[in-house]
Amino acid sequence: MPALHPEVLGQAELAQFQEQGFVRLGQVAPPEQIAALGQRIDEIMLGQAPIDYERIMMQLDRVAGDDSGPGPQSKGHKGATLAYRKIQDLELDPLFLAYLQHPLCADICAKVYGEETLIACFRAMFMNKPAGKGTHLVWHQDRWSDLDRDPLITVWTALDPSTLANGCVQVVPGSHRALVNPDHPSGFLSVEQAAELLAKTQPVPLEMEAGEVVLLHNWLLHSSDVNHTGIPRRAFSVCYMDAATMSSRGATYPVVFGEGALSPSSGSAP
Repeated sequence: MPALHPEVLGQAELAQFQEQGFVRLGQVAPPEQIAALGQRIDEIMLGQAPIDYERIMMQLDRVAGDDSGPGPQSKGHKGATLAYRKIQDLELDPLFLAYLQHPLCADICAKVYGEETLIACFRAMFMNKPAGKGTHLVWHQDRWSDLDRDPLITVWTALDPSTLANGCVQVVPGSHRALVNPDHPSGFLSVEQAAELLAKTQPVPLEMEAGEVVLLHNWLLHSSDVNHTGIPRRAFSVCYMDAATMSSRGATYPVVFGEGALSPSSGSAP
C-alpha cells in the first residue's frame, strides 16, 4: 500500500493549489476505511443504514428509464437501488463525519481560511455514476448565489477507480483565478463558452485509484462524462466553508472544525 499522506499540507502542495487550483494528495486513509465508506454508502442507497432518511437529500440518476434525466433533489429515500446520482447531508453519518474531520482536512482549512476560523461543512456529498449510466456534467465553476461569500475548497475522494472511461472529473488548471460566467447563479458555462474553452485549452483528466484524494478550488473549471464501463464511479466530495458565511435563504451549516463541532462519538451525527 502507498504511504498515507502526512496530516499536514506541504508548502509545495499549497503553492500548487494556489497556482493550479488543484493538487493531488494521494492516499489519505487506509484501504479498510475507504472500503467501509463504500459499504456504508451502498447500505444507504439500499435503505439498510441506521440513518434518518428524512434528513438527507437523495437524487436518482434516472427516474423513468435509461433516456431520462436525473430525479429531483429532495429529502428522503427514493427506493432500494444502487443507481443514485447524488446523496447529501452525509455529515449526519458517523463514518462519513469521521472521515471528513481527518486532521489533514483540518490543516487544509486552517491554511486556506486561517488558523482561527471556525469551519463549517457546506455539503458532504456522495456523487455516483452508476455502471453504464451516469449524468454528463457540463463545464462549470462551483458557486452559490445565496451565499455572502463563496466556499473555496472541496476535498474529493475516489471510492472506486476513476478513469476517463467511467467519467472521471476533468479540470482546466489555473481557471480558478476568475469567474468565467459571473452572471450565472451556479457558474455554468454556455455552449459557446464551453466550445471556446476547449478550442484553446487541454483539460486534465483526474484519473485516480480508489482511496486517492484531490484538493480542488471551487472556482476551478470542471466537467465529467457519463460512465461507459461496467463498474460504478463512486466518490465522496466535501466542501468546507467559513462558518461565518451567511445565506440569504436562512440556511445554516454544521461546524466541523472548531468550537461546537459535530462529533461522531457524541451522538451529534446519528
